Amino acid sequence: MHKAGFVNIVGNPNVGKSTLMNLLVGERISIATFKAQTTRHRIMGILNDDESQIVFSDTPGVLKPNYKLQESMLQFSRSALQDADVLLYVTDVVEKPDKNQDFLDKVAKMQCPVIVLINKIDLSDQATVAGKIGEWHEALPKAEVMPISALHKFGVSELLERIRELLPESPAYFDKDQLTDKPARFFVTEIIREKILRYYDKEIPYAVEVVVEQFKETAGLIHINAVINVERESQKGIIIGHEGVALKRVSTEARHSLERFFGKKIYLEVFVKVEKDWRNSERALRQYGYNLD
Repeated sequence: MHKAGFVNIVGNPNVGKSTLMNLLVGERISIATFKAQTTRHRIMGILNDDESQIVFSDTPGVLKPNYKLQESMLQFSRSALQDADVLLYVTDVVEKPDKNQDFLDKVAKMQCPVIVLINKIDLSDQATVAGKIGEWHEALPKAEVMPISALHKFGVSELLERIRELLPESPAYFDKDQLTDKPARFFVTEIIREKILRYYDKEIPYAVEVVVEQFKETAGLIHINAVINVERESQKGIIIGHEGVALKRVSTEARHSLERFFGKKIYLEVFVKVEKDWRNSERALRQYGYNLD
């Protein structure tokens, strides 16, 4: 008997969805930083064994959109409610259940099994966690509630065991050696964007989109040309930095991470261009792979 299904991870920004996804899949599929809105796309990570295939989906944090990019991010989160065999709703020890009531109302109507994961319990005490469990039982009466710490791997093996129990009988949806639905170029853009999230403050990381213009692979080397698109000339200056120092740091860090990711020597060239107001441009967003329908 073989089991397979789609296990979709949703929740508000910055509750640890990407960290959890990477832990469940056992590989670094999603970029995870301490900043909100790190994830912009719906990213699949596939966990295979002889008896099962679990197709995990990491999604952007649910938020009220301020521009077209965020509208697309919300669409990715909503789409995860439509095709889930099991839904993981991630929250933490601080968040109140009514933070995003509209989305939670949709979760409450789900027909598939829902597991509420109260993450970051390592930052709290037993009484607070017990109170949170009670609050979530009240907010989503049909859901199971599990306290976890993705950072410290607490409760994660029990969660995996429960997911396998809930999966429907089915043949595999993807090849058994496949790890994700995304192409190699996607991970290049994400790794470069992760470095930008780490090294720049305020609005800069959110005004950036990375595009791979060339990805040439030979036996021992991958040659990559990437463009960092920003919205204004002033942002371009900040990304490049004085005498190009800031951009060089991002490029060097990204190259090291890419070499670990691909297991090959990387030759990386990074340029910066201005694409005015791309976050509100339907043409630009479609070009960058965002869903606006």
